Amino acid sequence: MSLDPGEPFPDLDLPDHTHRQRMLSEVASGDPVALLFSRGWWCPKEQRHLREVTAAQDEFEVAYARIVVVSIDRPEVQSAFRAGLGARFTFLSDAERAWLPRLGLLEETDTLHHPYRPTAFTLYPDLTIHAAYDGNWYWGRPTIEDLRKDMRAISRAVRKDFER
Repeated sequence: MSLDPGEPFPDLDLPDHTHRQRMLSEVASGDPVALLFSRGWWCPKEQRHLREVTAAQDEFEVAYARIVVVSIDRPEVQSAFRAGLGARFTFLSDAERAWLPRLGLLEETDTLHHPYRPTAFTLYPDLTIHAAYDGNWYWGRPTIEDLRKDMRAISRAVRKDFER
């Protein structure tokens, strides 16, 4: 499966942090998406990065853009982690690792948890990939400024009235 810019991202079907089954397209709801694959709540790098993302959630909300986090954590663990962050965005649980092998995003150095490799995608509302970030090393993860620029580019492309 190709996860390169310009390619369609699969319409994930996973339970969210409330155990409700969700489709990625449903969560996107016609808006641009920052899709973040996370090792899990226990990783200090994930905690740090998601605190930064959470700090930007107000901006995403008023700009009609979505943030979605996918991890192997069970929904009840995600719910607790989300509450601790103060996040309002959606967490999707792949605790059964249904999508992990199909996406080819296994973190190969962690033989205990078998989590996702920290990877981020910015997506158009139709789930076409705009940009991909390999965050195996912390500096490979998108900064808020990277996400802001991607969301601006996507919004400019899909919002007919973006520039008047």
